[in-house]
Amino acid sequence: MSENHDVDPAGSTQAFRAFVEEEPQRPVEAPTGSRTGLLIGVAVLVVVALGVLAYVLI
Repeated sequence: MSENHDVDPAGSTQAFRAFVEEEPQRPVEAPTGSRTGLLIGVAVLVVVALGVLAYVLI
């Protein structure tokens, strides 16, 4: 069995730690425009649900 002295057994661990510890390139921020759309969608859904409920009960 030949021994390979060129391989660093801790090399992959060191590379992984460097990857984990590096700062992100750009911060991830939630887009603000979609929040308005979400609120409008929820309002429309509530109005439709109330309309269906009123139709069923009357």
